Amino acid sequence: MTLTEATRSAALSVSRPIYGVIDLDLPGPTISRHLYGHFAEHLGNCIYGGFFAPGATKVPTRDGIRLDIVEALKALDIPNLRWPGGCFADEYHWMDGVGPRTNRPTMVNSNWGSVVEDNSFGTHEFMELCELLDAEPYISANIGSGTVREASEWIEYLTREDDSPMARLRRANGRDEPWKIRFWGLGNEPWGCGGRFSAEAYAQVARTFGLYGREHNGNQLYRIAAGANNDDYHWTEVLMKSLGYQIGSGEVRGEGAGGFDAISFHYYTLQGGWEAKGLATEFGLDEYYRTVFAAARIETLLAGHSAIMDAYDPEKKIGLVLDEWGTWFDVEPGTNPGFLFQQNTLRDAIVAGIHFDAFHRHADRLAMANIAQTVNVLQAMILTDGDDMVLTPTYHVFEMNKGHHDARALDIRMVGDLPSIEVGEKRVPIVSLSASTKQGRILISLTNAHAEEITEVTLDLRGAHLGSPVGRILTAATLNAHNTTAAPTSVAPRAFEGVALEQGLLRVYLPRHSFVTIEIPTEV
Repeated sequence: MTLTEATRSAALSVSRPIYGVIDLDLPGPTISRHLYGHFAEHLGNCIYGGFFAPGATKVPTRDGIRLDIVEALKALDIPNLRWPGGCFADEYHWMDGVGPRTNRPTMVNSNWGSVVEDNSFGTHEFMELCELLDAEPYISANIGSGTVREASEWIEYLTREDDSPMARLRRANGRDEPWKIRFWGLGNEPWGCGGRFSAEAYAQVARTFGLYGREHNGNQLYRIAAGANNDDYHWTEVLMKSLGYQIGSGEVRGEGAGGFDAISFHYYTLQGGWEAKGLATEFGLDEYYRTVFAAARIETLLAGHSAIMDAYDPEKKIGLVLDEWGTWFDVEPGTNPGFLFQQNTLRDAIVAGIHFDAFHRHADRLAMANIAQTVNVLQAMILTDGDDMVLTPTYHVFEMNKGHHDARALDIRMVGDLPSIEVGEKRVPIVSLSASTKQGRILISLTNAHAEEITEVTLDLRGAHLGSPVGRILTAATLNAHNTTAAPTSVAPRAFEGVALEQGLLRVYLPRHSFVTIEIPTEV
């Protein structure tokens, strides 16, 4: 395969070439599909007006669940969905959300807009949504304002099949067979909206809630302790110590074992800090590069939390979970400040590409990650406007990357450092890439974050016979390009011709501000 003349001509203005080597016959850890997880909180129009629209007449629904959204997410092979929060989880009492909808009590959603929540979307509705999506549920229990008994009975309600009190209640509410629940979150952000605990206080509470999270009828829970904010490595270390690990041994002392199986943390990409987040669609180059710099910081955070955990658990028995990540900008003008609705541009797609490459490199420890959030909130996959629905640039990155699900990571050994540019006092990385192998093919993902220059990448692919590469690209004329109901495909994938493979050397000319995937059949 050779490059087109147009690509050759454009390549005359490339930035410094990049070289790397991939040994295709030496695959690394499995990239869990759960690194491509999602998040749906009772926040703004994520649930009500998003997933759940029981009064809709122009779009197909099932028991109030929008089937057009379901089908769009199934095209991503969505692996899991986290619910009911977020901050909302720690003021949510699950018993208020079961039984006949007309009998359910209301509550105030004090975290997000102080709106009245009618609890019409509860446990049964969420579990039906997960079944429609063919996605695993990830439920966050209420630790901040709930009780151990309340959380324990929720598990019984969901998973027990005999004549126990909660199993009888579930049947009375219309569900005979129990569900299977694996992912069970022990609260959310306990250092903040989830209770303002110290790390030490929360560690004990997490172990208690984990202990009373009983396993019924062979249902095995994967308990996730709510972890650090950003780079609070102390929080992670306290949780690891609470399990009884001795540094370097991977062994647990006496009664220390148990309580939880993973530790989470949260990180949002902020270009100007919490007080100067900026707008999603109106930004200059300086703001753009600050966003790229903030996105690339995820590599440092994953490495930092992993290093703490490795010191106590070198066998990597405890998983790391990033169950909230994504961009956070100011809300769109004229919208409710508590609903966190922001547009989604090519800049957001660049951020997503950078994150996924980092996830792949840390697949030996990172067990799950959840974008915040799925519909109409923050860095969403889907935006709705009444009965209309728009797929965002971020959605397309998820779709283009789904070949990495449960694939084996491939190490890319770079010759020299990856290029960066100086913005103010910071060096901003402009190229990100990762690769994986599965079922006789490799998938390479590349992001060129440079706003103005093409980047030439040459990869020496060793250890396999290679077929013809197939490239796809996501880009647009401007960094703030986005999709609307009037122009739903302004940013959408298309075929990419700027790639050539000759005698094992893959040469790629990455256009400015673009995300590219290249799939190549292999025979080792």
